[in-house]
Amino acid sequence: MRQSTPTETTARQAPKADQNTVAVLPFTNLSDDKANEYFSDGISEELLSVLQKIAGLRVAARLSAFSFKGTNATTQEIGEKLGVAHLVEGSVRKAGQSVRITVRLSRAATGEQLWSDSYTRDLQDVFAVQSEVAQTIVEQLRVQLGGTLNASAKAAIQAQVRSAGKGGTKNADAYQRYLQGIYFLNQFTRDSAIRAADFLERAVEADPGFALAWAALSQASSVRGGFADTKPEFDEGFAVARRAAGHALELEPDLSEAHLARMRVQMWYDFDWRGATESLKHAQKSAPTDPDVLSAAAQLAYTLGQREKAVEFARQAVASDPVNAEMRMNLAFALESAGRYDDAVSQFRRTIELSPTNPWGHAGVALMLLRQGRFDDALREAERESNEWSRLTAQAQVLWALEKKAESDAVLARLTTRFADTAAYQIAEVHAYRRENDRAFEWLERALRQHDPGLTWSRLDLSLARLQDDPRWLVFLNKVGLADEQLK
Repeated sequence: MRQSTPTETTARQAPKADQNTVAVLPFTNLSDDKANEYFSDGISEELLSVLQKIAGLRVAARLSAFSFKGTNATTQEIGEKLGVAHLVEGSVRKAGQSVRITVRLSRAATGEQLWSDSYTRDLQDVFAVQSEVAQTIVEQLRVQLGGTLNASAKAAIQAQVRSAGKGGTKNADAYQRYLQGIYFLNQFTRDSAIRAADFLERAVEADPGFALAWAALSQASSVRGGFADTKPEFDEGFAVARRAAGHALELEPDLSEAHLARMRVQMWYDFDWRGATESLKHAQKSAPTDPDVLSAAAQLAYTLGQREKAVEFARQAVASDPVNAEMRMNLAFALESAGRYDDAVSQFRRTIELSPTNPWGHAGVALMLLRQGRFDDALREAERESNEWSRLTAQAQVLWALEKKAESDAVLARLTTRFADTAAYQIAEVHAYRRENDRAFEWLERALRQHDPGLTWSRLDLSLARLQDDPRWLVFLNKVGLADEQLK
């Protein structure tokens, strides 16, 4: 990364970022073994996670901060794009059971160094180093903001950092397996989720008291279940996710990661909206500005039919993590529910740029064009979707709108044959759009029996809107727990 030059700094006057903002950039791997990349990434990510939980401090999300890895961007460019005033950079050199961590805090606009230090520790002391570094960074920022750093202020910061750093381990082997698991979990694919779960299972075997690893195992298992091709894989993924979240909460009842992990199971498998709401409240209490918490709030608001809240929370999540494709997708669907189709298309387009294989990229655009009556454009867009089940879901509806019944029938038949066990909800959407109400309700009932996560979208789903004048609709909402009187 290049430092900003005076010319670059003054060439254009960007709006000043809030001084209480910081981004933790991926630390450089200086180890002889380049396979230790997961370790240097993990050290910076864990530091970021602690800082995110400090009250009054806004921290750029991981995906956004890590998007500058390997680039030649200046400190000013990074600060402007992430909307932060300060940057944390560093390097990690790991050799055997010893690790040397160098950290630097600088002013983004000028590249001016505000503080730096180096730490050489045994692997089992790494969590302690992260807490020490986090405390120093918060103290330095307090000084930069003109605050007083007396003994009382230091003690308060130390207490905050200690609380934010809960759930760690002193077991070096467990810690390395955990970082490897997080490395693969962040790739958010079916295969990477399987690898992540394997590493995280080994982490909790090495240290059964490692709460963060249990929470991460729950998340990996939910993702694994969500991407499953078969019903047994789906059920097993969520069963493991439930157990792992429970273990994490037994160990650390206030751990935000654990509450979010449990919330995923409550929403995507149990349809327990009251439980999910309580889990979200706990997560918000300890990490209110964490983009994952904001995104979870957006998803729950959408599920409960709160359109404007869903849009607002989703906007906040995207502002905190602008290169996160999943958060852009959630915002796009929230905007669709509010009838803002052009804005939704823009978000889906951005999703495609960030993650070309996301199942709601081109298919999402196609559905928005369908809502606007641009059927030919919608079909062309749907045909560009690489993910089969989402492509078929969009195509079947668009072909029906184009009055190409036989072609729509053929696409729906393939969707039904290939994905009956994992996409019952999408099959119901197609039948509903085609005004085949009997078949739509049959597939919604099957989706309920199969614990299909798609049901979390049913209340505001515009494809299902055609069922709302059918008396069976209210009966179904009652079964899912989403009727008006139930949500009061």
